[in-house]
Amino acid sequence: MFAHEEMERKSILILRILNQAQQPVGARIIARKMKDYGVGLSERAVRYHLQFMDQKELTRFVGRRDGRVITEKGIEELRNARVQDKVGYAISRIEILAYKTTFDPVTGKGMLPMNVSIFPEAGFRDALKAMKPAFEKNLCVSDLVSVASEGSFLGDVHIPEGCIGLATVCSIVFNGVLLKRGIPMDSKFGGIIQIHERKPMRFVELIHYSGTSLDPSEAFISAKMTSVRDVAKKGDGKILANFREVAGVCRDGVEEVIDLLKGVGIKAVLVMGKMGEPICQVPVDVNKVGMILLGGLNPVAAAREAGIEVQNLAMSTVMDYKHLRSISSVYQEFQGS
Repeated sequence: MFAHEEMERKSILILRILNQAQQPVGARIIARKMKDYGVGLSERAVRYHLQFMDQKELTRFVGRRDGRVITEKGIEELRNARVQDKVGYAISRIEILAYKTTFDPVTGKGMLPMNVSIFPEAGFRDALKAMKPAFEKNLCVSDLVSVASEGSFLGDVHIPEGCIGLATVCSIVFNGVLLKRGIPMDSKFGGIIQIHERKPMRFVELIHYSGTSLDPSEAFISAKMTSVRDVAKKGDGKILANFREVAGVCRDGVEEVIDLLKGVGIKAVLVMGKMGEPICQVPVDVNKVGMILLGGLNPVAAAREAGIEVQNLAMSTVMDYKHLRSISSVYQEFQGS
């Protein structure tokens, strides 16, 4: 029984990797990506699992050089995956991306975590127009982005036919930079925070990372629970934000990192509290400092509020800082202004 459950767990992970790739992937790449999830499986063992999944019609063999793709049946199996395989995935992904972050704000070099949003090509100009106020009012982690057309990649995310992908900086960059400096950060939850007169007041919705398989921002955007456009225009409304804690003794080091990141165009922190004191009505552990980070997908939420369809892959990949560019250059390219 245990062996069967273990095999099923690994098969679900393989399906997840194939689904994210959206193109044929071979056993060697799958084995490498599984290590990112803490699962050590040899290339030969991956092939064994794939053959079993071919028989169940969850995957389809494309060719020896190309590898396999996930089938419609495999996608449905992924949706119906056992709850215990899903719980905790979000917090695990945060930890993985923080570890994979190599970006150094002093040198301005390295890899940093990104969200990827996929828009229909025909609606991308309208999406840019809807997102512009959110970027201009700094309701984002950074105005540095990357854009890719159909058939291209943003990190390891493939952009489907007829679509344009937009990569935005994820707030996990803060976790990653602190981690490399020996400062651990406890990621508690993602939520929606109420803004009044451009100041954060309180969380009105939240989802704990340890109890969800999705990034909370994805769920809130899909449910149209934000009002980012109102905050950008009037200063009142609801935006995406994340709650973190750090040890109080690390405060000086945290403040140094905040200043360094600002110097390279990254402003992740919305507000930082005092040791042991609540922040925006959220209790904080003794000897800890509470922090509220901006949601990297706030501009995308604004586009969704405007009725534009978008598929979000939050905290989905890492990209090299040198490949990012300002959102203003993207406006000029796609809208001529």
